[in-house]
This record gives sequence, C-alpha cells and structure tokens, in this order.
Amino acid sequence: MGLKGDLLDALTLASADTGQEQPDISDGSFAERYAHYQTEAIVKFLTEADFTITRLKAPVVVESLKTPDQPVNIELETLLGEYQPLLKVLKKIGDPLGLGSTIDKLEGEIEKAISKVLIGGASLTGLDLGKDDGGLEALGYVYIGEEPDSVDEIDVSDEQGQTTNTTVKLIPDNIQDLT
Repeated sequence: MGLKGDLLDALTLASADTGQEQPDISDGSFAERYAHYQTEAIVKFLTEADFTITRLKAPVVVESLKTPDQPVNIELETLLGEYQPLLKVLKKIGDPLGLGSTIDKLEGEIEKAISKVLIGGASLTGLDLGKDDGGLEALGYVYIGEEPDSVDEIDVSDEQGQTTNTTVKLIPDNIQDLT
C-alpha cells in the first residue's frame, strides 16, 4: 500500500496500543482522507527539500582530452646533426695547426644562426583523443568526504558498493523554510 497504507496501519496500531476503538479506515473515511493528505504533504516536503551528498567515491570516465600545440626545445647537438662530430674533429686537427680560434668562430657563427630555434623551435601537435576513438584510456576518481587511497578501492558496480561509497543526507538547515 505504500506510505498511505503505512500511515493507516500506524493509526490502527496506535489505537490498539492505547485501548482506543479501531478507527474506520475505509475509502472516503476521515482516517483514509487524513492519511491521503499526510502522504501528499510528506511527498511534497521530500521533493522540495535539498538533499546534500556528504560522501561520494566513484570512478570517473574521461570522454575526451584536448591540448594545444606545445613548443618544443631542441638541443644544439640535434640541430648540428651530422656536423657536430665534424666540428669536434676539425678542432682536434686545427688546434695544433693554430686554426682552433677560426674553428671556434665558425662553430660560434653556426650556433648563433641556429640559436633562434633552440627554445621553442619546433611544435608538438596538440592531442585530440576520445574514448570512443580508442585513443584515450584514463583512470581517476571523484570524491566528497574522505579521499580514497586509490581508484582500485572503489567499486560502485552493484548496490552494496553504491551503498558503501555514497551517503546522501537531509541536513536540517536545508529544510528550515519547508517546516
């Protein structure tokens, strides 16, 4: 019978407990109408009340991840490429011949020319991943209350796990305007 039936049962039980005559609870009786309106009042109260999640632990599904293009720094040796070992050999050979400073100047000019691209000289294309595309797998959790140690300890796949990891309360301060 639901809430209305429970209220009528409570009335008959209270009558029996106190030795009162059993009330008429038939359809249309005062007791039946009173239980009906009490039910409506309780339902209205509960549906207008603000409930607060006071504890929640749940895994999170990341559906997409996008990042902007990222500047990339390039090492000097990378830019010199195949010429880096050549410059080192030229220095070894040139120093005894008195050409070391000339080779140093050459290397300095090369470094000066390519130094503009050392910092942020290249760009890594931004990511655009989606879980449906198979390119994104992310694992995380959301919580209210005490932080879990790991997402591995959160299982909300069944009613037991949902009950263990979630609490919703009707906080008295949230219903003062309704009473």
